[in-house]
Amino acid sequence: MRGPRRLRLPRTRAGWRRLTQAVAAGCVLALLPPTWLYVTTGGRAGTVAGAPRTDVAVVFGAGLWDGEPSPYLAHRLDAAAALYRAGRIEVVLVTGDNSREDYDEPDAMRTYLVRHGVPDARIVSDYAGFDTWDSCVRAKEVFGVDRAVLISQGFHIRRAVALCRAAGVASYGVGVADRHDVTWYYGAVRELFAAGKAVLDVTFEPDPRFLGPKEPGVRRALADAGRRPAAPLPRDAGR
Repeated sequence: MRGPRRLRLPRTRAGWRRLTQAVAAGCVLALLPPTWLYVTTGGRAGTVAGAPRTDVAVVFGAGLWDGEPSPYLAHRLDAAAALYRAGRIEVVLVTGDNSREDYDEPDAMRTYLVRHGVPDARIVSDYAGFDTWDSCVRAKEVFGVDRAVLISQGFHIRRAVALCRAAGVASYGVGVADRHDVTWYYGAVRELFAAGKAVLDVTFEPDPRFLGPKEPGVRRALADAGRRPAAPLPRDAGR
């Protein structure tokens, strides 16, 4: 029985040149999706301080620890609560995974926001936000969100903005600052691969894993708020 074949390196100058060209081409292809994200979201992402006033903020799930929001998710929710207390948003749409009975991101997010001063009536839960594309499509098609401030970590926010804009939601991204620990670096590296999926999502516009019927939660929450008209988001006209 023959063993695994060994990797054979080129033995000629021409062979090394072809290998170098192939590696360079692979690097360029790998960097194209992240570059596309930065180009298409220019001017549409910033910090909490620079967030425009609008009706709805969308907070994406980021995992639970023993049923409570992970530190990264807690920071996203802190930003949403700060925007609400400052009168910059009226309603928070929390979107996350509830695919198992023992794992419920949206309800954990709701509980955390209520503890931090956001009224329960101003929080709407999306229980089928299984990934960023699904959350964006459902925000538009199920909850009727046309404009929103999106809240996530800096390494993810541009992808969220690009996908929500492709789904029909005029978006401004708030990138929450976090210390650069192992989790942060893992997320940043993961985004390099996720950017490629984002290109496919925008190109082929797949249906979410679960779409479901339209839900009036956001409309009712805005009615409860009295809905003060929000100004257009930056560069809305370019959608």
